[in-house]
Amino acid sequence: MLLDLVYYNSPLLREKGAPITVFDSALRDFSAAMIETMHQSGGIGLAAQQVGRAIQLCVVDVRKSKIDFDWELDGASPPLDLFMPMVIANPQISFAPQNEIMIYEEGCLSFPKVGAKPIRGDVERPDKITVSYQDEHGVAHTLTTTGILSRCIQHEADHLKGTLFIDRLDRRTRTKIDQSLKQLAASTDEAKTAATIAEAAKPAKE
Repeated sequence: MLLDLVYYNSPLLREKGAPITVFDSALRDFSAAMIETMHQSGGIGLAAQQVGRAIQLCVVDVRKSKIDFDWELDGASPPLDLFMPMVIANPQISFAPQNEIMIYEEGCLSFPKVGAKPIRGDVERPDKITVSYQDEHGVAHTLTTTGILSRCIQHEADHLKGTLFIDRLDRRTRTKIDQSLKQLAASTDEAKTAATIAEAAKPAKE
């Protein structure tokens, strides 16, 4: 089942996610819908806030990215197909000491193109992370990774705290996309107003 994406300027994107304490079939169904939505939208990661729920849950799948990163999951290095796509609940990230800082251009499914211009920008992030999390069944895992997988997890974990990639852009880069952000924000506001009007126009239930 495809879920509706939430776009920039929606207050939901700034909400901190509530910890997940119940790992039931409803959570697994929602996780599967998130994965389907992520794949259908051409993304490599998606957070719950981006599809309407402020909880500590995100999904990741970097199998179509260039495999130029390392990983160790629960003390082993299994093939990506064995654990991708990942469902990550309640992530806790730690950074390696003396970590290399990498700069990479990021975008986001909640920031679609405005006209012909993509909303993207270079973001600095530590390269190597260790993330402790639970899967959709509540089983605890520890993943140490680098490269695009590390960056994707950091990006999605930011969403769970109400932080967006544009918050990490330097002033010069942010200025370049400022007009596109204003247009996207206005479009989001218009869609929200239209939805409110449509809801108000529905006949009252007896």
